[in-house]
Amino acid sequence: MRKSLFAALLLSFAMPASAALPVGAPAPDFTTRGAIAGKVFKLHLAEQLKKGPVVLYFFPAAFTPGCTLEAQEFAEATDDFNKLGATVIGMSADPIDKLAKFSVSECRNKFAVASAGNSLIDKYDVALPLKVGLSNRTSYVISPQGRILYAHSDMSHRDHVKNTLAAVRKWRAEQK
Repeated sequence: MRKSLFAALLLSFAMPASAALPVGAPAPDFTTRGAIAGKVFKLHLAEQLKKGPVVLYFFPAAFTPGCTLEAQEFAEATDDFNKLGATVIGMSADPIDKLAKFSVSECRNKFAVASAGNSLIDKYDVALPLKVGLSNRTSYVISPQGRILYAHSDMSHRDHVKNTLAAVRKWRAEQK
């Protein structure tokens, strides 16, 4: 029994996740606690969208190898996203005190990370199979009108930054 559970868990990490929110669907609005540069604040998606598109990326857990690499890649690309008018927000089920530390060390004070509870994880359909309460690795680009422009689900962190940046560039080009 233990071997089959372990094999299923490994398989869930090896297989691409699937994002259920299709392009064009409304992005569920939410308010939660976020942190940037170690400072905790109230984060409301609708307020962030007033500035432009939002790259909302869900990750399983702060300070794990893949999530650390992904956060560092988003930190390196934050200026590129900002030049295009986009805001990057990382989301995980971690407690806000842990995310505040993560926002300094791994996110390099460049973008906010916020706490996603079970309800938000369910609304965005990013639950990690066999790990109740954790999200998979899914990145969304949300238009200022609150619609999904792009979704990418894959437990590998490798293409999330590249793909979301390309989606934001495409959105920006269409605005001209």
